[in-house]
This record gives sequence, C-alpha cells and structure tokens, in this order.
Amino acid sequence: MTTTNNTGTATTTAPAPLTRFPAGFLWGSATAAYQIEGAVAEDGRTPSIWDTFSHTPGKVHNGDTGDVAVDHYHRWRDDVRLMADLGLTAYRFSVAWPRVQPTGRGPAVQRGLDFYRGLVDELLGHGIKPVVTLYHWDLPQELESAGGWPERDTAYRFAEYAGLVGEALGDRVEQWVTLNEPWCSAFLGYSSGVHAPGRTDPAAALRAAHHLNLGHGLAVQALRDVLPARADIGISLNPSVVRALTDAPADLDAKRRIDALANRVFTGPLLKGAYPQDLIDDTARLTDWSFVRDGDTAVAHQPLDFIGLNYYTPAVVSAARPEEDGPRLDGHGASEHSPWPASEDIAFHHANDEVTAMNWPVDATGLTDLLLDYTAQAPGVPLYVTENGAAYEDVVVDGQVHDPERVRYLHLHLAAIREAIDRGADVRGYFLWSLLDNFEWAYGYGKRFGAVYVDYETQARIPKSSAAWYSQVARSGGLPAAE
Repeated sequence: MTTTNNTGTATTTAPAPLTRFPAGFLWGSATAAYQIEGAVAEDGRTPSIWDTFSHTPGKVHNGDTGDVAVDHYHRWRDDVRLMADLGLTAYRFSVAWPRVQPTGRGPAVQRGLDFYRGLVDELLGHGIKPVVTLYHWDLPQELESAGGWPERDTAYRFAEYAGLVGEALGDRVEQWVTLNEPWCSAFLGYSSGVHAPGRTDPAAALRAAHHLNLGHGLAVQALRDVLPARADIGISLNPSVVRALTDAPADLDAKRRIDALANRVFTGPLLKGAYPQDLIDDTARLTDWSFVRDGDTAVAHQPLDFIGLNYYTPAVVSAARPEEDGPRLDGHGASEHSPWPASEDIAFHHANDEVTAMNWPVDATGLTDLLLDYTAQAPGVPLYVTENGAAYEDVVVDGQVHDPERVRYLHLHLAAIREAIDRGADVRGYFLWSLLDNFEWAYGYGKRFGAVYVDYETQARIPKSSAAWYSQVARSGGLPAAE
C-alpha cells in the first residue's frame, strides 16, 4: 500500500495483516431448492407444501410463489461458474423431495436425480465441495395430506427418501445434512402457521418436532447403510441464543422455557437420547407426549460426524409485561398464533437498535456464544456455520450494487467465529446465506439475502460488493482488518 508522509514523500507500507482461519476451512454459500430452482412442474416434480402454501391467497407477501424463483433449474451451470469465480470451496444445497420422490413414497424419479447428479459433477469439476441437505422444508404435498410431520409415518418416509438420494449421490458427495432447521418446520409450520403447511395447532407442532427427530435418526441409519465409510453425516439446527432481559426470577424462568422449546427439544434427543423433563412439564396441558414410543430417542441419538449451526440474531426474553404489550419481537413473522407452545405469555425484546431489513438485531457475540456452547455440549464433534447472513435494501446503481452494511455484518460474524476458534471451538467451515437473492419464504421476493443480486424480471445476476469482499476472504483464507 502506498501512502504520502508529511514531507510529500511516497512510502510503501505493508497491507494490514489478515486474521487467518485454519487450513482447510471451507468457504461456502448455501441455498434451498424451493427458493431458487423454479421448474416446479418439470420432469416429474409434484407439489410440495410450499407450492400449496404460496398459492394460497394471503399466505405470502405480494402473492409471490417459487414457481420460477431464480430459475436455477435451468441456469445451474452459470450459477456454478459464478461460485467458482467467487473462489468458493463448498456449496450447500438442498434436494427437492418432490422432485426425487413425487408422492413421498416408492421409487425415485431418475430425471430428478439426474439434475442433482449433473449439479454435483459440475461443482466437483470446479473444485467446489458439494454439501447435500436432504430436507429444507419442501415436504411432498401428498404426505402432508396424509397428516404431515405430526404423523409418525412421515419419519419413515423421510428415511426411505434419504436412502434413495444416498444411493444416487453417495459416490460423489461426502458431506450430508439430514434436516435444515427442524424448529422452523415444526413450530412455524404447525404452531404459528407462518410457514407451510400453515397449521396452527401447538400440540401438532410438538408431535412434528418429535417425528423430525425420529426421522433424522432413521435417515442417518439409512444413509450409513448406503454411503461409503468416508461420508460425514450431520444436521443443521437453528438454535436460539436465549438471553434473559434481567436477572429477575421470572425472566430467568422465561429464558429456561424458551431454551427448552427452541433448543433442548432437539438437542435432548439428538445429543443425550432423552427429552428434558422441564419441557414435558411445561407443555403438559397440551400433550402427554405419548407419541414418544420406547426406543425413539435412542434412534434419534445417532452418532454425528458434525453439527451445522445457523445463526442470525439472539433472542432476548422476559416474563410478559402487560404495560409493554405489542408485537412479538421473536423475528419469526406476524401471526395471532405463537410458535412457542405453552409459552405465549413470554415477551421477546430486541438485543439492540441496529437491525437488518428483517428487523433482526445485529449482535455477533451470540455466534461466539453459540459455538462455544455446542463445543461444550458435543465435545469432539466438528461444527460448521451452515447459515449466516443478512437482508438489506439493496438497489442497483449504474449496474452495481453497493452493500457496505452486509460487509460489516459478515466481518463481525466471521470475527466472532475466529474468536470461538481461538477459545477452543472446532469450527470447520462457513456457509454464507445466501448465494443468490431468492424467494424468501413468507416474505416472497421482498427480502434480499444474496451476495449476488438477482433481477427477477430478467434473471440477470449482479455480484454485490459483499460478494467481492467475501471472495477475497475465501481466496486468502483470512479476515482483513475492519475498515
């Protein structure tokens, strides 16, 4: 770097040192099938719950659907080249269940599997590691019509599907994620109804959570049966970093209750082989938990090769304060129905006043806390940040998109990961959410998370300034000093 001193003489100084990440650290991005693929009725694909939900009036902002999304189904080669141009070393994508097994039962549709075979081969050809997520919320509608995740049979259908995909891609793919954010599937889908299938039955949500846990365990077993021994199998959770607003006993109890519903409902079975008793007690007025059969939690408690953690913002909670009654600031959409069964009286608060376009506070300290917490909960199990990112009000000016807010957000959170590593966390990689602007679930196309801007009318891709910044980080393997 060249500068001028106070005598007018040009001098050269070394660039600011990078904060290095461990050798082999994966620098990736992540997407989900329904959010990017489009082609919802091509090559044998049938409707998922998100097709049905998005076509139901009033469920998605502006009546948007994923029918076309960002047309990745037809543009995947260009999108992979874009990843390569950015210097990414890994890509986490999801397989669309109804594209592979349209009814959720029976043999696979080879045309559907061929799409993913081609995508994986293209990634490998560019030196990009494919990381496959089997379920990112697109349950075949036929299974939902038979009861969905609140029904036990869905867990067995998921394991069958996992085996089909494992057999097809196991010779190419070494890293597998069973479920993405099962909390959202259970509680936003079946309790608050802001996600597909849009049901508002808190007892059904608890049954769904259990059958997602069971389905995960059964899927791990099915994958182990068909994958080479070198394969790594894990899960991507979206834990809440729950903090009490004050040290008052009522606020600390609110923290305990939300921690049970947000976190321990999954980590109990997955990591310890049992549901926490306080969760069962807290929800006793809704269910007796008789849907948990002998041996279920042992099935859920499969050895994991890694744990994926998705993080965006912490949760600050307190006992309800009637004088402060207002919108539920939990970051999970607006609904008269709560995603927190038997805890509707708990209030949520913002951690601070710096928020993204999602109205989610920016607080990277929660990511450090999360990684250290899971280091303690699952010693010896490698961790990946499988989602992290931010939506902002991006605009195109003279053919470019300048998004310094996103660069700041990413810098803060990568620094938080580096701090966790320094404090003993075995973090192996980071997947930016998201590669592309896309269909953002119930927000439709109104929220942009991508490092790459998408013009939804023309499908043109425009890398944002954050993409250039992230590319430099990925290529150097280090984090520059904050500007």
